Amino acid sequence: MNFDNTSKNKKLGLSLLFDAIGFIPFIDLIWAPTSAYLMTKMFKGNKGKIAGAISFIEQILPLDVIPTFTLMWLYTYVFKTTKETIIEVEVG
Repeated sequence: MNFDNTSKNKKLGLSLLFDAIGFIPFIDLIWAPTSAYLMTKMFKGNKGKIAGAISFIEQILPLDVIPTFTLMWLYTYVFKTTKETIIEVEVG
C-alpha cells in the first residue's frame, strides 16, 4: 500500500475508518498487526514506526478505546510545527 500521494483530508477519512474498524470486537488478533502495518505506511519515518507499535499494543490488549489513527493524524497535521526555511536571493 502506498499513501505517499494521498491528501491529508483523505488520510483523515482513512484514519476515522481504521479507528472504527478497531472498535469492532473480536477481530483484535487480525486487526492488531494490520493496523500496525497501515500506521507505518500512512505516516512515514520514526513517528510512523512508533505509532505502529503503539497501535499494535493498543489493539492486542482489551483496551480498544483510543482512536490511535486519528490522534496520529492530529499530531502530524495539526499540532506538529515544522520549521520553515527562508532562502534569500540577491538580484542584481
